Amino acid sequence: MLRVRGSIGDWPVDLTLEMDDGDWARLGAQLKVEQTEASAAPAKPLNQDDALWQIAKDLLRKAGQLSGPDLLEQLEGLTGSGASGKRLLVRLRHCPDVKVVSGGDTPLYNWIEGA
Repeated sequence: MLRVRGSIGDWPVDLTLEMDDGDWARLGAQLKVEQTEASAAPAKPLNQDDALWQIAKDLLRKAGQLSGPDLLEQLEGLTGSGASGKRLLVRLRHCPDVKVVSGGDTPLYNWIEGA
């Protein structure tokens, strides 16, 4: 059984797929074929999410340190969306190149040099 939860736009999604051993075997075989084809294919250009992620990391790297609210404001301006800005902020929080420390009332996001 495989459960998929999330959203498509504003619509919530909660989907359960029941798969037997044969289904899993066919899926695994297909993934191996796709992986082989992908490794032989040239590097694909960045999609919009990847491009925004790179820009968000560069923004913090150049600043060195930003407070959570200041960083969120800049990310919201970058993406044009509060929700997208928050997703990037959460992604930065879990990035190995970023250290988040308590700065009193607000967290401080620090870029770790050489990480």
